[in-house]
This record gives sequence, C-alpha cells and structure tokens, in this order.
Amino acid sequence: MSQQTSEMILTKAVTVELPVEEAFRLYTEGLATWWPYSTHSVEEENLETVVFENGEGGRIYERAKSGEEHVWGTVLAWDPPNRIVHSWHPGRGEDSAQEVEITFEPVGSGTRVELVHTGWEKIGDRAAQMFSNYDTGWDFVLGNYVERTNA
Repeated sequence: MSQQTSEMILTKAVTVELPVEEAFRLYTEGLATWWPYSTHSVEEENLETVVFENGEGGRIYERAKSGEEHVWGTVLAWDPPNRIVHSWHPGRGEDSAQEVEITFEPVGSGTRVELVHTGWEKIGDRAAQMFSNYDTGWDFVLGNYVERTNA
C-alpha cells in the first residue's frame, strides 16, 4: 500500500527551560545563534549568517560570505509568542514550498515547542525521500535549539 504525500505530516516537539516569550525570541530573532548552518543550509561552510525577519511577509534566508542570499521561506502567520507559520523551500523554487508551523506553549516553568511540517505533495516523486531526510534533520536542528537554551 502506498502512502499519499498529502497524508504525510511531520511533527516534532521539544521542551525547553525558557519562558514562552524567550523561547519564541530565540527561535526567531536568535536563529543565527543555534541553526546548524554548516550542515543544514545551501551554502554550508560559505555561509555568513541566517536571518528570520519578524512579521507576516518576513523572509527566512541565509546570506553567503559573498553576499548572495538564498530564501528558505516566507512568514505566513505571525502570532508572537504563540505561533509562527512559514513556507519552506531552502535551495528550491518557491513553487515547491512546503509549510512549517511552530507553536510555543507554556509547560511548567518552560515551553513546549512543536513543529509541524506539511505540504510534501509539492515535492513530487522525491517526497518520501525528503520526508525521511527531514524526519532526522528536524531532530538534529531542534536538538541544536534545545542545546542553545542550556548555554
């Protein structure tokens, strides 16, 4: 039995020992301090920084040491400090953009951060392979985020 790509939903959650406002700010404004861009970016070792522009319509992008920019996505919904939704297409055209929703929920003295990645049907034949890659990739990325909260 084959799985329809429209049914593919990748969900990841971590808990960090930060208040919701700080967890949200670190995820967005602090992106360059925790994103593993040496392995998870278009430019990799040639990358200068990554940027998360606040607000609907804001871009998420990387800037190479050469000054060239690669857009990863665009903010579609901005509800600080509770929720962000953005498109996602690093290294690909916007026509293949998926959607990532991140929610921030208070849990005790910390915050539960949940990421839901959908829209795999836009990838076409490579959807299952990319889903598998992102399944482990988001674990690594969010692991870096958690480590940064402990620094």
